[in-house]
Formats: sequence, C-alpha cells, structure tokens
Amino acid sequence: MKKLSLIAIAVVSAVFLIIGCTNKNNTNPQMNQEKTLNKEVLTSDKQASLSPEQILQNLKEGNERFVNNNLTPRDYQAQVKATTDGQYPEAVVISCIDSRVPVEQVFDKGVGDIFVARVAGNFVNEDILGSTEYGTAVAGSKVIVVMGHKSCGAVKAAIDDVQMGNITAMLSKIKPAVEMTADYDGEQSTDNDDYVTEVVKNNVNHTIEQMREDSPMIAELERNGDVVIAGAFYDLETGKVTFLD
Repeated sequence: MKKLSLIAIAVVSAVFLIIGCTNKNNTNPQMNQEKTLNKEVLTSDKQASLSPEQILQNLKEGNERFVNNNLTPRDYQAQVKATTDGQYPEAVVISCIDSRVPVEQVFDKGVGDIFVARVAGNFVNEDILGSTEYGTAVAGSKVIVVMGHKSCGAVKAAIDDVQMGNITAMLSKIKPAVEMTADYDGEQSTDNDDYVTEVVKNNVNHTIEQMREDSPMIAELERNGDVVIAGAFYDLETGKVTFLD
C-alpha cells in the first residue's frame, strides 16, 4: 500500500513538472510573437538595389498575401524608430480617398515602404504632381502606381454631372474619362457596373497621360528607365489588384 502511494505521488509530481515547464515556455505569448515580427525597413542601399520590375513584382506579391489574408506580421514600433532619421520608399501610389481601399495593407507594406497620395477619383493636379516628383526625383522611388477602384463614387458623380460646392470643380478633372468612354457599347449610366468600371479604367489611363504631359520631370525619369508608371484597378469585392496594360 505504501509502495502504491509512493508511485502515485511520483506520477502526480511528474504531471505537475510537465505542466510547469509548459507554462514557463508560454508565460509571455506576446514576447514569443514579437520574435517573429518583421522589423526590417527599406534602407538607401536596399532601395538602390531594387529595379522597377522587382518593385512591381513585390507589390503584386504583397497584394496576393492581402487577398489570402496572410499579411506580414510587423513590429510597427520598431519600424517607426528605424525610419526616424530617413525614408527610402520604393513606390508612389496615387489612389482614391475611398476608405475601403487601405493602400498600405492592400500591398502588404509597412512603415517607410511606399508614398501614398490620395484624392477622390485618383487624378493629378499641381499638388499631387509635385508630391510625386518629390517621391521619385528626390526620394528615389522607382515605381508610380495610379490605382482606381470598382464602384468609385467620384467617377459615378462625374458620370451623373453632380453639381455641389467644390465637388463640381473636382469632378471636372474626371470628366475627360467619361468622354473617353463615349463609344461604350451598352447602357451608359451609373446603374451599369461594367460601364462604370470602363470609366474608372479610362480615368486611370487619363491620369497617367496627364502626369506625363504636365510633369516633364516624371516623363524624363520614365524615358530614362529610372521610373515605371503603372495603372491598376482594385476590386472592392475581392481585394484583388489588377495591373492594367
């Protein structure tokens, strides 16, 4: 009987020892998680080593991770500290202000990775062009992405010729895309999603042409192969970015 009691005590002790070791290894799950967080940021050397084609591929792969709900876990505070003294983004993204298009997340980017300029209807004016010139000619970004999105409210308002405060003047920047879609074979109204999508894509193309025309600096960077300009379309339903030809 005494022998059985000793065996029971030994078994119980072993169980508690195993539990104790397990708890010790997992006493701070947050600490364990932090060890796997990405703390890296773009440096001057890394930016210089990337080609425009590599950057575009990085953006495409980042969007694939976003679509698959597999975003890179990041230590944002570490990235904030690492970028305090400088920034070396790889791309400039010109996007609509739509809250459903979270640009950095869409491309799985962290602090200091990309410049983002946002305006309803993703068009360019003097301010956006100046910002983009800074991002490329001064800060070294090698890719410019102009990204429209499905069911864009600004594009729909331009189609419907909305008259409202400063919105009217803003929509005049998008109206050329409506005119570019005049030969669309189908119902030309905001009730036709396919038609709206065509206007959105034409608006992206028009924005790119305006950029080349109104910014000799950017046009020269593109001609020299230092910068690539790409159009893109974001699907609100899937999160997928399609790059336009």
